[in-house]
Amino acid sequence: MSLPRRLLARVLAAVSFPALFVLAGCGGQAIGVASSGNLSVSPGTAMIDTNCTGCNAANASGVVVERFSATFGGGATEVKWSVSGGDRTSGPGTIDASGQYTPPSYLTADSVQVTVTASVADSPSTQASTSLTIRPGFLQPLTPENVALGAGGTATITAYVAEAGGTAGVSFVLAGTSTGSSGGLGSLGKTSCTRSGSAFTFCTVRYTAPASVTATGTTYVVATAGGSGAKEATEVLLNTQGISSNPVEHQKELATPVLLGSSGGNNNDYDTKGNQVVDCCGGTLGSLIQNSSGRQYLLSCNHVLARSDQASVGEMIVQPGLIDNNCTPNGEGSGTTPVGVLTAWRPLSSSATNVDAAIAQVNANAVNANGEILELGAPQANGTLAAAPPGTSSTGGKGETGSLNLVVAKSGRTTGLTCASVSALDLDVEVDYYKNCAETVSYLTKTFTNQIAIEGNEFSDAGDSGSLVVDTSNAEPVGLFFAGGVTNTGVSEGVANPAPTVLAELGQQEGTSYTFVGATDHPVSCLNYGAATAKEGATVAQASTLSSGQLELAQPAVARARMMINPSLGILGVTTGKSSDHAGEAAVVFYIDQGMNVTVPQTVDGVRTEVIPTTAQALQAGTAPAFAARPGGAAPLASAQFKQAVAAKEQVAQSLMQQNPAFFGVGVGQSLDNPREAALVIYVDRNQVPATLPPIVNGLRTRYVIMSRLHVTRSYLQGPVRSMSRCMAHPAARPADGIGASILRRQLGLQP
Repeated sequence: MSLPRRLLARVLAAVSFPALFVLAGCGGQAIGVASSGNLSVSPGTAMIDTNCTGCNAANASGVVVERFSATFGGGATEVKWSVSGGDRTSGPGTIDASGQYTPPSYLTADSVQVTVTASVADSPSTQASTSLTIRPGFLQPLTPENVALGAGGTATITAYVAEAGGTAGVSFVLAGTSTGSSGGLGSLGKTSCTRSGSAFTFCTVRYTAPASVTATGTTYVVATAGGSGAKEATEVLLNTQGISSNPVEHQKELATPVLLGSSGGNNNDYDTKGNQVVDCCGGTLGSLIQNSSGRQYLLSCNHVLARSDQASVGEMIVQPGLIDNNCTPNGEGSGTTPVGVLTAWRPLSSSATNVDAAIAQVNANAVNANGEILELGAPQANGTLAAAPPGTSSTGGKGETGSLNLVVAKSGRTTGLTCASVSALDLDVEVDYYKNCAETVSYLTKTFTNQIAIEGNEFSDAGDSGSLVVDTSNAEPVGLFFAGGVTNTGVSEGVANPAPTVLAELGQQEGTSYTFVGATDHPVSCLNYGAATAKEGATVAQASTLSSGQLELAQPAVARARMMINPSLGILGVTTGKSSDHAGEAAVVFYIDQGMNVTVPQTVDGVRTEVIPTTAQALQAGTAPAFAARPGGAAPLASAQFKQAVAAKEQVAQSLMQQNPAFFGVGVGQSLDNPREAALVIYVDRNQVPATLPPIVNGLRTRYVIMSRLHVTRSYLQGPVRSMSRCMAHPAARPADGIGASILRRQLGLQP
C-alpha cells in the first residue's frame, strides 16, 4: 500500500461489493520502456498491484492512478493512448485520454504484463511503449476489520486476494501499528490459504490474545498480499473486562426471529451486466419501530432499504444483505431470510426531507418483537455481549437529543459494537448518492441540516449505515447512522440523523406517530478503539510535524505574545506549539492560571492560540500539560454560549459552502485549542484543500476536518483497497427490479 488504509478516506454507508465475471486464464510478465524516434513514454519500468499500490499519481477525485506522459523531441505532444496484454480474463486495465491508467480489478495469475502505448495523434505510426508488471492486491479489508478480546481470546482473521488461480498468498504478522511489522501482542497460528480457478484466493490465520491483559489497549494483525506492497490490518482491542466482540457475527444469516444490528438490505439491490450479476449492496437493519396502532417496522436508511429512491413499495427486505450472500437474491439460492417488505421512505429528492430513512413492515415472526439489538446488552459469562433492546423509558420511545461530547454507541453490520463521542451538532453536510451499487450513475448531492457528527477511531465503516446510535449511559436512541469517512490523520468521522427527527418525518409522511420498540433504560458496554489508540482530535494533531514555514510564522507571534505575560491577570507563560484545531498549523501556547477566568486572544498576528490551564508551580516544575485538554475532559460549553455559536454558524454556513466548493460540511463543536470556546467544525475536501484556511470565522474559532467527500453506496472511495465482492459473478435469473416485489405488492393489496 502506498499509504496506511486508515489514513485514506473511506466512505461509511451501505457496502457495495462488485462481483466479477467467471475467470478463465492467466497472463505473462515483462517490464521496460521504449521510444520511437523522438517519441518517448514515461515512467519506465514500474510495478503496481490491482489496488494501484505503487502508482505514481492521483486523479481529480483523489483516486490513485498510474499517470503516463509522452514527449516528442523533448517537448509535450498530443498522443492517443492504448493498453494491451494483461490478464486474459480481466484484461489489461484502462487508460484515458490524459494518460491516467487504472489496473484491472483482479488477476488470474501472480503477475501479468501490460503494455502501454502512445501514438502521435497526427502520425499514428509513430509509437512508443512501456510495460507495467501488475500483481494482485487485496480484494477488500481484512475480516473482521476490528475485534475486541479479553485474555486468551481468539479470532480467525481472513484476507481475500484479488486473484483466482495462481499461487499468491498472504503473510500475517503482529505489530504495534496498522502498517508495522513488529511489536504486537498475542500470537498467530499457521496461515492457511484456499485457491481455486473459480473463486478468489483467501487466507486465514488464528489470532490468540495474551494469557494476561493488564491494561486495555490495541494491537494489530497486519497482512501483506503476495508480492505486492499492499498491507491491510485488523485492529484488536485487548480489554481488561474480558469482553469478546467479533463483528463477523453481525454478517451471518441469523435464526428467526432475527436480531437487529445485523446485515440486511433490499433483495433487489444489485446491478446486472447482460445476464450477469456484477455488483450488490447492503447495510444494517438498525432497529424496530412501531406506529400508533402497534404495527412494527424495521428502520434503516433509505439507501439501504429503498435503494436511494430507486425502489418500489413492497420490495423484499432480507437478512443478511446480498453483500454477505454471494450477491445471490432470495429466490435464486439459499442464504437469506425474508424479514419484511418495503413500506415507506423519505424521498432524498425532496427538499423537505432532512433524513436518510426508510421502513419495512416486518414479516410475521421474522424479527425479534422486543427490538433486541446484537451486543447492546450486558457481558455474559463467556465474555460475549448479550442482545438487548434500546432504552425507551426516559423518552417514551421518542429518542433523546444529542449533546456535544456525549458518548454514543452503535451496533452495525461491519464494525459491530463500537463507541465514540459526539463532536459537532447542527451540522450542515453534503452527501453524494448514486442510482447503482457500482456508483457509475450519479443520482444527486443532497444537503442535510442539523445533523450529528461523531468522531472516534473504528467507530464505523462501510455497511454500518442504518445502525441505531444510542447514548451509552442509558441506551436511548440518539441518531440513525448514514454516512462518514476517515480524515487525512486517521480519525473516523460519522454522521447521523437525529433520532427524534427521523420519527417525526416518517410519522408526518405516513399520517401516524412512531416510537422505538425498546425497554427500560440500561447502560451499554463501551468498546472504544479510539481512546485506546489515542488517535483522536488533539493527540493526532500534536503528533504532526510542523513545516519550517509554520515555525517561522510562529516566532514573531510568540515574541508579541510574551509581552502579554502577567501572572496577576492569570497569564503565566507563553511558548510555541501546535494547533489541535488544524493539524499541521503552528500555535502560540498560553499557559493560564486554572483558578482564574482568563481571556486569551483567539489569534496573535494571525497565528492561532492554544490555551492550557495549569498552575504556576506545575509550569515551573515542567509538569504542565503539553496541550489543551480534549473536550471530553473539559467542562461542557454553557448553553447560552452554544446557542450563540449556533446562531453565528447559521449566518455563515450556507455562504461558506457555496463560495468554497472544498467545504462540504459546517457544524458547531468545542474548540480543541481552547475547550472553553465553541468552534465552527468545517469539513474540507482533502483533494481541494485551500492554500489558506482562516483560523477565525464570524468570531468563532475554526476546527478543520480534512477528509474525502461523503457518499453512501460504495464501501471505499479511493485508496489501496477498491473493495469488491469476495465471490464470483453469477447469472441473473431475473431483471434487477425483479418479479418478487410485484408478487409481494399484490399480496399486500398495494398498487403494482
